[in-house]
Amino acid sequence: MRPKIYINGRFLTQKVTGVQRYAREVLRALDELVASDPPEEFELEVLAPPGTSAPPLRAIPFRALGPLHGNAWEQLTLPWLARGGLLWSFGPTGPLATSRQVVTLHDAAVYAIPEAFTRQFRLWYRGLFRVLVARVPLVLTVSEFSRDEIVRYFRCDAGKIRVMLEGWQHLQRVPADESVLARHRLGKRKYVLAVSSPTPNKNFKLILEAVEQLGAVDFDVAIAGSLNASVFGGGGAPQAPFVKYLGYVSDAELRALYENAGLFVYPSFYEGFGIPAIEAMASGCAVIASNSASLPEVCGDGARYVSPRDAAGLARAIDELMRDEAERGRLAERGRSVALRYSWQGAATRNLAAMAFAVGRAGAGELLAAHGAPG
Repeated sequence: MRPKIYINGRFLTQKVTGVQRYAREVLRALDELVASDPPEEFELEVLAPPGTSAPPLRAIPFRALGPLHGNAWEQLTLPWLARGGLLWSFGPTGPLATSRQVVTLHDAAVYAIPEAFTRQFRLWYRGLFRVLVARVPLVLTVSEFSRDEIVRYFRCDAGKIRVMLEGWQHLQRVPADESVLARHRLGKRKYVLAVSSPTPNKNFKLILEAVEQLGAVDFDVAIAGSLNASVFGGGGAPQAPFVKYLGYVSDAELRALYENAGLFVYPSFYEGFGIPAIEAMASGCAVIASNSASLPEVCGDGARYVSPRDAAGLARAIDELMRDEAERGRLAERGRSVALRYSWQGAATRNLAAMAFAVGRAGAGELLAAHGAPG
């Protein structure tokens, strides 16, 4: 009988932000790979809380069952449901009751930028992550930067961490919905775009300070994204009369915003990967990014870099690129080339390889046995 890998489907009940995007897209791509070439080493199944809508899967079975919901389901019901196999989480959380699992820790933000989270969220996840990283046989992450952060903050052996990367192809599945432009009175003149949850870490304040330094400008500033107050601390987006706050936007609207923007600005203090920057590059939008955390690694030579603490430097970069259409075009072309390095299929392929390693064909049978694998 082949080993069973149970995918933790709690993310299917959550609002889509960066971690949930990764989980949904890797699951979709993984299902496509399994449908065309089923793995010989193991079987896959998705487990989710009761009432969860089934995702559109062709090859991977899905079950929504058991009592409880949310965190209680993950901590109390899920380990019982997955008791005969290996549990696989595309996100950072998992049940404390079992070591037979693999988790994907996207960053160490609860330690590196504690002010970005509510106290309750920060304390729970610090404890949860520290226990899981110490107990599980394999930890996945999304960049070399995040790998180093996990080693630094959780004292994890670097040898049990694998980098999976991320993608942007979800935007290709939807046609651009340009009604978002008319609704927010964008497009009559050039605009600078920023996208993410408006938390202090995303550093939207720097964009406002930079544009204020420029004085009268012939472009708009648009910020898209909504805030989950139960998770993130520090309040919402900084206010300024010259900024258009778009709130939550659909993928179709986001694609239209990227494709029509003059410039995308991503001055974040801390990112484990930074999907919005790659989305912008893939959409042909020139990018200015922070020179901090994972962004130089992920964006390569496809972005112009500034310090996330240098408003004057960001002002100069915005002014130069918004005035120079040819240079914006050259930067956008480099960005397109960089974006081609990333795909959800590639991330799914890396997950499949890690799964094969974890169940034994690649020599990890002893590793799992040492962490309590079923006999």
